[in-house]
Amino acid sequence: MKTEPEFDSLVPAQSFDRRSFIVTSLGAGFALATQPVMAQTAIKTDETGIVAGEIKVPVKDGEMVAYRAVPGGLEKPPVVLVVSEIFGAHEYIRDVCRRLAKLGYCAIAPELFARQGDPRQISAIPEILEKITNKTPDAQVLSDLDACVAWAASKGADTKRLAITGFCWGGRIAWLYSAHNPALKASVAWYGRLVGMASPMTPKHPTELVGELKAPVLGLYGGLDSGIPLETVEAMEKALQHGSPAAKVSEIHVYDNAPHAFHADYRPSYRKEDAEDGWRKMLAWFRKNGV
Repeated sequence: MKTEPEFDSLVPAQSFDRRSFIVTSLGAGFALATQPVMAQTAIKTDETGIVAGEIKVPVKDGEMVAYRAVPGGLEKPPVVLVVSEIFGAHEYIRDVCRRLAKLGYCAIAPELFARQGDPRQISAIPEILEKITNKTPDAQVLSDLDACVAWAASKGADTKRLAITGFCWGGRIAWLYSAHNPALKASVAWYGRLVGMASPMTPKHPTELVGELKAPVLGLYGGLDSGIPLETVEAMEKALQHGSPAAKVSEIHVYDNAPHAFHADYRPSYRKEDAEDGWRKMLAWFRKNGV
């Protein structure tokens, strides 16, 4: 069995109250709310040449479970944070990590809902939103992502070459993290919501943060996405022109005939051609920005 010495041991665990973290391990498979899975299109990436599995990341109030995949034997790989949809770090997100590891990246997908609950075990999307997503503070999420970067650095990864990508809920987070971490080099947001009502959990949204972007963002959106109206995408494009230097070199690409979640190969929304083109654009964006 392949091992990668710098990655297969964990940071010494901090003491914590397990009641604070509802999710303490990741189960296999797809989230219940995404069933039935489109088995004929779902991509399955093996672990040949990579080291993949569950880790525990020290955070301010304990340990957060995450999935990471890293190329075996490669010293100082660049880092990509992978942020899930509302369904958490289930099989699709883990597979994305493995795909990135095969390309030479240390990919980390944290279970950012660990304190609020396990969305993978809830079958109704409204219930996920009510009980988990809407109770997860942006500030907590950004802090947890910082902890993942610190974990990667402690294991020998090259966090000077740091990127983030996220899907749906995670797409919005990718925009936010670009305004949060000055060490970030590149961000790719897949159909992340751009506007919304301010709340204690979500005080600001991407359109309000264009002046604070510290890393250029590539936004990938579907022209038929009923949940993200094209007018909000167009408004963001205009706002970026008057934002920070990183905002001004950010880009948005709209796939005219794609719905929401067009990259989700395990769902009926999957659009193979657009998903593959978006993946190529993402990788090119990383390379262009030094990741």
